[in-house]
Amino acid sequence: MSALGEWPAAWGPVRTSALATGGMVSSSSPAVSQLGARVLAEGGTAVDAALAMTAMSWLALPGQCGIGGDFFAVVREPDGRVWTVNGSGFGPDGASAEGYLDRGLTAVPLTGPQAVAAPGAISALATLHGLGGTRDLAELWAPAAAAARDGMPCTAKNRRDITEHADSLVADADLSRWLMPAGRVPSVGDRLASAALADSIELLARDPRALYEGEVAQRAVDLLRAGGAPFSGDEWVLAGDVPAEDAISAPYGDVTVHQTPPPSPGWMMLQQAGLLDGLLTGLPTSGAESVHLLSLAARRAFRDRYERCASDNDAWRALLGAEELAQGRAELLGEPLSVGSPTGIAGDTTSCVAVDADGRAISAISSLAFTFGARISIPDTAIALNNRLARGAYLLPGHPNALAPRRKPLHTLNAWIATDGTGRLRHVGNTPGGDGQVQWNMQVLSHLVDGGLDPQEAVSAPRTTVHPGSDADALGTPETLQCESRLGADVLAGLMAQGHDVRDVGDWGGGGSALVVSVDHERGVLAGAADPRMDGVALGV
Repeated sequence: MSALGEWPAAWGPVRTSALATGGMVSSSSPAVSQLGARVLAEGGTAVDAALAMTAMSWLALPGQCGIGGDFFAVVREPDGRVWTVNGSGFGPDGASAEGYLDRGLTAVPLTGPQAVAAPGAISALATLHGLGGTRDLAELWAPAAAAARDGMPCTAKNRRDITEHADSLVADADLSRWLMPAGRVPSVGDRLASAALADSIELLARDPRALYEGEVAQRAVDLLRAGGAPFSGDEWVLAGDVPAEDAISAPYGDVTVHQTPPPSPGWMMLQQAGLLDGLLTGLPTSGAESVHLLSLAARRAFRDRYERCASDNDAWRALLGAEELAQGRAELLGEPLSVGSPTGIAGDTTSCVAVDADGRAISAISSLAFTFGARISIPDTAIALNNRLARGAYLLPGHPNALAPRRKPLHTLNAWIATDGTGRLRHVGNTPGGDGQVQWNMQVLSHLVDGGLDPQEAVSAPRTTVHPGSDADALGTPETLQCESRLGADVLAGLMAQGHDVRDVGDWGGGGSALVVSVDHERGVLAGAADPRMDGVALGV
């Protein structure tokens, strides 16, 4: 059970983790999990399942991800090898912090053409398929294409997203036809269909490079240039080439954690793990001292990221070195809390995890950045474009993360896998949630390793968030610690006494949609979980 002995009644009900002896999937949507489980049941690998699940997510969670966004994944092979794909692109070749400031801008606009970075998702998915897929991509994406053509029923989550952004969506012809049929916000259960999107999925399943070269790519570049984004077209072509890369790894307790490398912020989870390794052992799970230390480690990671790191430098490597970690750990334990550094948690993303009967595992995550991204689409395709450039590039000349040609914007997406000392799979997990991701992934890891919680307890435990992180639109925002009230009055009071500006976000209002599948090698059982804060489910085969 947990370090607390039993699940506290004050935390509310918790489902039992799903169990299986073959393969298992987990996602934030029942439709997505059902498809992934079916792929495994029909003999597909975990990679096949993730490819199919990601495409279905474009229909089930259209505000959170799409063809015009980004995609990251970490894969553990049955022989113990771990590798990653990291799909994100550059902003315009003609853009710079100085040039945008000269235009009178104080930040990259959050919507419209100037918000867009070239999308890396399709190229990364193609690389993933080429290295780990066993089924034809057209076969794996056929269910998603059919869902687009026939119409996916609108969920309550989708209706909320569409309602919030209706004014922007109705202004885009393809997005309006798909998401706001008859020019109105759909009701729950209404089918949302797009023949144009179905055609796009089928085209890209046959030829993923069609998004980066040729007619569709030219339409995208023309749209963006007409809207003031100085794309040359070359950066679009470059986004179509996403190689596989080694994972970055670090120890935590009795496991080794494998993460996605930059431009992913996976190193930030590893830095927190290095700062906290051994400090949380024996402390009550989600007690005031545990939350305090987790929060300090997250704050330090965001501060270091802001002050030193960019997608195209290696400053993060020193932050994971023994000397820097030892110094950071001493400061964590000895310095009084100081708030107000120039570094909110927002944004929409979705993810999935899968493990197959051979022990192959994948953690995959994809996003448009903010909900529905830039809220524009490539004409006649229904491919919504991301707003990653607006979220991740600073208009601060000379800053490591200043907007510059061929510099990828800072990212929020990261995915993790944990193995034991012999290289066996122990846990695979992730969560959407902007700059909350690296914090909540660390919290879930600690719940599993330090607290001994099972997967469902770990993803359901009260969530806390240092707000803001380091999103470009949030620089200078006062720091707060957002806490779910299930922590209890005593813990919240203890955190305030430590100097935190605590903001109560309600019982389950912490955000995210954490997913975990764990392996019990002694009993030969998989245990999986999906976050009760969303509609997800874990399914075994």
